[in-house]
Amino acid sequence: MTRHVAGRRPIIGITGAFERARWSVWDAEAAVVGRTYIDQVRDAGGAALVLPPDDEAALSPHYLLEHLDGLVLTGGLDLDPASYGARPHPQTVCGDGERDRFELALCHAAVEADIPVLGICRGAQVLNVALGGTLIQHLPDVVGDDHHLPSLGTYGRHDVELTPGSLVARTIGSERVVVHSHHHQAVDELGEGVVAVGRSLPDGIVEAIEVPGRSFVCGVQWHTEEERPFSPLLRELVERARARTVAPRGGTEPPVVLPLAGGDALATPAADNSGS
Repeated sequence: MTRHVAGRRPIIGITGAFERARWSVWDAEAAVVGRTYIDQVRDAGGAALVLPPDDEAALSPHYLLEHLDGLVLTGGLDLDPASYGARPHPQTVCGDGERDRFELALCHAAVEADIPVLGICRGAQVLNVALGGTLIQHLPDVVGDDHHLPSLGTYGRHDVELTPGSLVARTIGSERVVVHSHHHQAVDELGEGVVAVGRSLPDGIVEAIEVPGRSFVCGVQWHTEEERPFSPLLRELVERARARTVAPRGGTEPPVVLPLAGGDALATPAADNSGS
């Protein structure tokens, strides 16, 4: 179990991707994540930790999750349709298989452990697929146009209607929002325990999902990290994660004594083994 220390910043894992990137005099492969995700987490009082794809961690995600208080699944290229039992559509652009395996395993384990999770765009799709759901591979085939993805490198804008009383609606403080949209895929069949709590207007595409019975597990198809002055969803994720950093009060366990060089010892508070 994680040893929580009262007052520290919650550690928020943010998934990244291996991409070709340029910086300074270099042009090479790098672990990439948009800075807006990091800024939103830090502005909300969290410590951002970038998580690159990792096949070894995918085999044992609980070990990594022991060091996290919250998880953000970011946007990116399409999931391999094989991950939800489908053949690829001609317009499906698969990314890194290692990233798919890593994020699906990490997400599933985080939901099981009731660690706060927020999936954004691709991340919402990862959440649904990790729990057994499927995806629409190319929205223009369903809605007849490409207004969810108007052009590369830009965000479209459209309305989303949220279910009254849902976690997402309560967090945002509204049952209707205008969102930053950039996607050509979306949730189709819902995963186990997943409910749809937001749909785009006027076409009814699923835009928000959540998992009732968990403290904070939800996904939105839009890019909430681009909202200003802040994203209510990312801020709430950090606040829910912060609750995991608070050590229980009134404990009766004796301090843990750690040996130091020279024979001295340092007394520290006992580890929190309460199961959080």
